[in-house]
Amino acid sequence: MWSLSGWLKHRTLARNPVDPDLWSRVRQRLPILDGLTAEEDRYLLDSCVLFLHGKHLTALEGVTLDDESRLFLAAQAQLPLLALGDLNWYQGFHEIVLYGHDFISPQKHRDASGIEHEWNGEHSGEAWLQGPVILAWPGVLASGGWEAYNLVIHELAHKLDMLNGDANGHPPLHNDMRIADWVGAMQGAFDDLNRQLDANPDADTAIDPYAAENPAEFFAVTSEYFFSGPDLLVQAYPQVYQQLKAFYRQDPLTRLTALQAGT
Repeated sequence: MWSLSGWLKHRTLARNPVDPDLWSRVRQRLPILDGLTAEEDRYLLDSCVLFLHGKHLTALEGVTLDDESRLFLAAQAQLPLLALGDLNWYQGFHEIVLYGHDFISPQKHRDASGIEHEWNGEHSGEAWLQGPVILAWPGVLASGGWEAYNLVIHELAHKLDMLNGDANGHPPLHNDMRIADWVGAMQGAFDDLNRQLDANPDADTAIDPYAAENPAEFFAVTSEYFFSGPDLLVQAYPQVYQQLKAFYRQDPLTRLTALQAGT
């Protein structure tokens, strides 16, 4: 059946071809893409073109964007969606704002007694509900390896979380996933991490202690680990890994293990 959206995508791709050498350079800078099949690679590239066509990148002072930089960012943004089909998962925003450095952001928090606290926090990334994604360019450039760090994936995981409203660590699950399984795995691991930090705030936890801030940050951090440090995540919280595997419909650990065996 003829599809207007399919025709528009085809036209966008036809009008925005990517030089294979350019894509090769981007791939070399992103080890987390190693192990993708040729079909996945082609799909990811097409997704990057459509992403860059649909989102506006605003580069502030200290950030210079060329075609390679834009693709470098887009590939990390699209990796989590690689197996999720053509649904508009990033429908909640139209702009990515890129700072040349970490930025100061006003913060508010109401504690259990009802007292509201305000302060200025230095951040490398933020995702606003029905607003832009904000990224510090040095953090983007530091992402893309198997070091259990990826600023782009972290902030865009918040956008997936926000598809149900406010970020709460509970993105819209697929029909073949059980809410009870998700909540049991995520809440159990979140509570375990908080118990460790309550006992020793300086504990050398298996994953970034920032994940203990709240359920939304736990989902974002574990999504980050899922794609860039899957071996660490599965060792620390195997049930969380299995739930993220079901949600993202990918298995980065298998890719990483095959790469390690090959080297």
